Amino acid sequence: MKDLHKIYTVFKKDFPDINAAHEALGEKIHKESGPLPEKLRWLIKIAISGASSHQTALETHIKKARAAGATDEEIKHALLLLIQTVGFPTFMEAYQVFKNLR
Repeated sequence: MKDLHKIYTVFKKDFPDINAAHEALGEKIHKESGPLPEKLRWLIKIAISGASSHQTALETHIKKARAAGATDEEIKHALLLLIQTVGFPTFMEAYQVFKNLR
């Protein structure tokens, strides 16, 4: 898959060994560590990156969730779950990322 963010391409060039280890760990955790289906894993990652205000990660997770079959309604639901836990302003920041990707 093409890099979704230019800075990640730069990181891979500057730190190839660290990137390889990071990618391997991510693959192991995401694909081999439990029974959750792929779409659900990406929806969870949307909630995590949204709650953490990691906008670059949130963009990536939304795109990957869509590629895994998540609908916009499912993505919005995952984002709405932020309101009661981390607050309305954090939700709005995440929701803006979602809306800007349309």
